[in-house]
Formats: sequence, structure tokens, C-alpha cells
Amino acid sequence: MRYYIFAAAILLLDQATKWLVMKKMHLYESIPLWEGVFHITSHRNRGAAFGILQDQRWLFILVTCAVLAAIVFYLMRIGKSQPMLSWSLALILGGAIGNLVDRIRFGEVVDFLDFRYINFAIFNIADSAICIGVALMLLVTLRQSEGESEGAAKEKLVQKAGDSQ
Repeated sequence: MRYYIFAAAILLLDQATKWLVMKKMHLYESIPLWEGVFHITSHRNRGAAFGILQDQRWLFILVTCAVLAAIVFYLMRIGKSQPMLSWSLALILGGAIGNLVDRIRFGEVVDFLDFRYINFAIFNIADSAICIGVALMLLVTLRQSEGESEGAAKEKLVQKAGDSQ
């Protein structure tokens, strides 16, 4: 249950920050927090990451619903047995729902985090949660693969030692 609560907290933070941007700023208005480095910029995205696949709202809604179903299935299946993987799925779940809410309500996603120093795409809390969740999932998967490889190598050594006796 804690993973769903965490996902809900991400969703609430995401929606609250987007609401503030929409309520307090005009579209394309930019507030520099660190001039030339980091701004809060009111922006909308009708596509996916970096603005690709513009105006494919229903495709994104359908794909997101499928992904959400898979995440809930895996969270129920693995639960506490793989906590790091579950936390990564919770991050992705909260972020995906946050952007889904925008697509359903507005037909576009509200973005506002604008790192200008590296000329990066404008994004939001949901996007951040998804990226962190995917990165954590990759890390967990790589560590598991590495552990399995080490386990297989140790098993071969033990087998060779047994064969030589």
C-alpha cells in the first residue's frame, strides 16, 4: 500500500505545481530563478517527451492506460519482495497518472521546469518522477543481472571443483 501512497503523493505534488503555474502565470511567461540557468516557464506540450508525436492525444491516453495496468499488476505481484523495483514502479505510476490527468483534462501536458543552461526541454514533476523511476528500474535490473552472472560463475567454479575430486 505504501507504494500507492507514494505514487499518490507524486500525483498531488505534480498537479499542485501545474495548477500554480496555470493559475499564476500566463502561457509562455518565464520567471528566472537563476538567470540563464533555471527558469519557471509556463509551457504546454501536446506531444510526448521533447515534443515528439504532437497531437496524438488518444494514442498517449491508450498507451498510458496500458502501462498503468501493467505497473499495477507488477506492483501487486512483487510487492515487498523487491522493494527497489517497487519504488521505481511507484515513481513511474505517479508520474504517468499526473501526465494522463493533463491529457484528459486539457488535451496537453503542463510543463514548467526550464533548465536553460543545458538547453533542455521544458518538463514537469511527473516527467521527473518517470525519469527517476526508469533510471532506478534500470539500475535494479543491471544489478540483478550482474548478481545472476556472478552467481552462475560461482556455480561453475563449485561444479569444476567437484568434478576434479
